Amino acid sequence: MTDERGPERDWSEGDSRLFIDEGRYFVPERELQIETIGALIPPIDGPAHLVELCCGEGLLSRALLERFPQATVHAYDLSPTMLASAKAKAGDHAARLVTCEFRLEAADWRRPDFSAHAVVTSLAVHHLDGAQKQALFCDLFDIVAPGGVFVLADLVAPTRAAGVAIAADMWDEAVKERALALDGNLAAFQRFREADWNFYAMAGPDSIDKPSTLLDQLRWIEAAGFRNVDVHWMKAGHAIMSALRP
Repeated sequence: MTDERGPERDWSEGDSRLFIDEGRYFVPERELQIETIGALIPPIDGPAHLVELCCGEGLLSRALLERFPQATVHAYDLSPTMLASAKAKAGDHAARLVTCEFRLEAADWRRPDFSAHAVVTSLAVHHLDGAQKQALFCDLFDIVAPGGVFVLADLVAPTRAAGVAIAADMWDEAVKERALALDGNLAAFQRFREADWNFYAMAGPDSIDKPSTLLDQLRWIEAAGFRNVDVHWMKAGHAIMSALRP
């Protein structure tokens, strides 16, 4: 573990650039995750608003624009680098993409002037602690329109040391498989290890990543008012959950 992940460290533009360059290797079953998130959003009949919190380089936002041609996608992120990438990746759909620089833990963005048919987020909420997650889920309940959906794809915290070890090993193996499939060698896996990206394999504390257990998050989402809370996919410590606003 590098000193860079000390107690004062925050997400940087360097992290954004690394994720844009290496995300295709580092995220387990990335294409399947994107397809699953899209499939969890109910059909849209007429204009609608979709929100992606922490849109990253914009792959999911682009998929939503393509899947829901009547929707406006609001893509939020802390990183100007990520927002610029998302806008570029939207291509011919860019007129329906609204980008906004924000901080996930802040409150100023949580009272939009629209109701969202869906709020989705991937690999972001684990940067909040438990209390912040609970507050976020409550605020998202107010943003999502009745009949709409909240989809959370994120890291989760295993409850036992054995679970941590399994998640660490599975994540390493997923990156190895992806590197071999795309490049025929393990250079990308070596970069993954050098970047100390595998949260479950870290030797010490990490100030950025604060995943909560799967069960806690399901309970908090339900306590916020959502119903039909469910888990749809899980691998290497990553999970996709969804819930409906009644």
